[in-house]
Amino acid sequence: MTVVDLSAVPSVLIAEADPWSRDLLKQVVLSVRCDAQLDVCGEGQQALVLLGQKSYDLVIADRDLPGVSGLDVLRAVRQRRHSPVLPFILLSSRNDSASVREVLPLAPTAYLTKPLDMNGLTQRLHGLLLSAGQEVLCDVPELAPGMTLKRFLTQRRVSSDGAPLWVDARSAVKSSLSPDGLDLALLEQEVRTDPHITAVLIAAANSAAQHLTRPAQSLAHALQRLGPAQSMNLVQGLTLKYSAYLSDPRLADYAAHQWGVSLRAAEYGRTLANMLNLDQERCYCAGLLHRLGDLAVLRCLQEWQEAGGELDTSTIDESLAEFGAAYGSALRTRWRLPLELRELIAAVYHLGGGVYSREALVMNLVGQAAILESEEGIEALAQSKTARLLKIGTSELSRLIKA
Repeated sequence: MTVVDLSAVPSVLIAEADPWSRDLLKQVVLSVRCDAQLDVCGEGQQALVLLGQKSYDLVIADRDLPGVSGLDVLRAVRQRRHSPVLPFILLSSRNDSASVREVLPLAPTAYLTKPLDMNGLTQRLHGLLLSAGQEVLCDVPELAPGMTLKRFLTQRRVSSDGAPLWVDARSAVKSSLSPDGLDLALLEQEVRTDPHITAVLIAAANSAAQHLTRPAQSLAHALQRLGPAQSMNLVQGLTLKYSAYLSDPRLADYAAHQWGVSLRAAEYGRTLANMLNLDQERCYCAGLLHRLGDLAVLRCLQEWQEAGGELDTSTIDESLAEFGAAYGSALRTRWRLPLELRELIAAVYHLGGGVYSREALVMNLVGQAAILESEEGIEALAQSKTARLLKIGTSELSRLIKA
């Protein structure tokens, strides 16, 4: 490992309107230089303010920023005549000759078209942020003095990265590649059991940058909206994040249980929705995502442990009980998952007052079925208010659970 002078740590500005693309760029930069000092913003005017406040070693900006465009930001940077010339990577969805010619006089370090070639971007960043033969390793930050687990989890609730990955995302992408590129149908089959990947792709497909009004509420719909290149970038980008996979055996066992309940609820939801002629894929997604908060807590517990915190079984149980629901609610709100999908996820746990949709009743019923420890509970479940409203009896529930 090369010893790096702190004064040489690169400072990078990322200006990108779409929050998911912005996060992806951040992770790619950190995968090359984990010690990089990052500033991120979503508007060109913000970028100009930041550029006026401090010096940067690299700027990455989208050409189509709202307000002041990325092209205007590049123009302002070149007018200041930095010495040496400030490296500037301009991203754009425009690849026509006129758009390229307009940029050339401003001498961007690179003009990269969207969807991005992640390998090409990574190679560019290696050349810009690392010296030949240089390697930078970063230690996990230690806990602040006096930090308690409750305070740690409370702070992380508003900024957690979500659930750990369940499937091997890189292998999933590789298995979905064909001579003609990424096969979205194959990718869906590879990752459809992973709650985190499903939630992120649905959220990204519904981001403001998509400029579409009809929300994607299933993985298949999200993949079609994002397209092969962006879908592949987002899935691969998730593997770059810290603690993407659980390495602690105890936490992994807890996650396997949560995932098992999620998958049962998803499969039951799809089967029952099919029986009742309802939206199968939306019910499947609601079931799959309903334990997202519990899984996110487990990921944060691993971060706590790797930062030097102590952890035992009772602490894990108490943390899930206290923070699981809050983490799930915070993630669904922060990621702006479609309201209809969030309502179905909430219905897994309880039904509010008023009139219930049939899909909400389905999700409430499968939520109860997914945690049955034996077939002995089927008869009692058939007598529940939810089952009676749906007119689902013991025989239908037996077929559902044995399917």
